[in-house]
Amino acid sequence: MSKKEREREKKSPKPDELIVLWTSGDREVALKMVFMYTLNSKRFNWGWKDVTLVVWGPSSKLLAADAELQEYVSKMREAGVKLLACKKCSDMYEVAEDLERLGIEVKHMGETTH
Repeated sequence: MSKKEREREKKSPKPDELIVLWTSGDREVALKMVFMYTLNSKRFNWGWKDVTLVVWGPSSKLLAADAELQEYVSKMREAGVKLLACKKCSDMYEVAEDLERLGIEVKHMGETTH
């Protein structure tokens, strides 16, 4: 690493947490982008200490109905990816309990926790 690169790294430290917000109801987006990169960032230690997948909006309905996607989410959980889902979205699609059975923490998003 050059001196210039070291200086730049000192000025802008890498975050230690990656949060992936999955909002699409498109299955192909899930398999070929969201899931692949979320799982691999954890499995291959791409630089984040913590990796979180947030299931939001139409993705909650898709996940509740698709066994292959559910299996993929199980692999993410086993790899140590934290799994969250928006309670309001899950309730709108009537899938909150389904997502909880998959080991996803369903909670209201946007609440302050401080």
